[in-house]
Amino acid sequence: MNRLNRPAGALLITALLTAGCGTAGPKSAVNERDSGQLVVTYRDATTPAAREGRTLMTNSHMLDNMAEYVNGYLALPYPVELVGAQCDEANAYWSAADKRITVCYEYVNLILKLFETDTDQHAADPAKAAVNAAIATAYHELGHAVISVYDLPTTGRHEDAADQFAAYLWLVPDENMQNDAPQVVEDFADMFKLYSATRSDLVAEDFADEHSLDWTRMYNLTCWVYGSNPAAHSDLVKQVGLPKGRADRCEYEFRAIVKAWKTLLAPHLKS
Repeated sequence: MNRLNRPAGALLITALLTAGCGTAGPKSAVNERDSGQLVVTYRDATTPAAREGRTLMTNSHMLDNMAEYVNGYLALPYPVELVGAQCDEANAYWSAADKRITVCYEYVNLILKLFETDTDQHAADPAKAAVNAAIATAYHELGHAVISVYDLPTTGRHEDAADQFAAYLWLVPDENMQNDAPQVVEDFADMFKLYSATRSDLVAEDFADEHSLDWTRMYNLTCWVYGSNPAAHSDLVKQVGLPKGRADRCEYEFRAIVKAWKTLLAPHLKS
């Protein structure tokens, strides 16, 4: 699940962000390299928040573009559903039992509202930033899915590995990805920064959560963007306030992520 850390003082949003998510599932072997694909479905929406989120997703062809890229890249062992749905909560999650990635319309709507509060950096086009953050979220959930369907080993928390997977796919140069690919990861990072502004004091459950804290995820993602091309993204260090000690290690950190995911995915790529 890609869930923003719960705000200690925002009860309504807390209620929206409480669902669990599956991570590793039963072991699967690739028998036919073209036997599975992402299959996109946009379900109906009835509430105002869900309808707004659905409209943003369908107008941007968010899930369709993702499926087109992934289906040409990964050999899935069986079909996996990629679903936009009204969930009555703001969430996104992978279900190993259902073989389904779900991006809730309410989650996309919540992200849009966050970016609409940013009257500085994203004032010109909050919807574009929201789509970027939402698609990065969907790739985060794809990270959970590939760990599950390929039975991949991880040496840390699955949530951190899923963030790394999403950053890896968007930051490694690929002619099939859109030209502003690094901006997708930057907006994903900004989402966590903006959400943190809605929070009050942290509580024990925040530190015990399977997700890293919002500020930690923001700094991680920013570090990986910078580390992917320090010359092109040098402005991020000052803009985000990334400490020099961390910034100096970001290039090495990103190279390690690339090496790990290239190794893990190599047996499962379409030629």
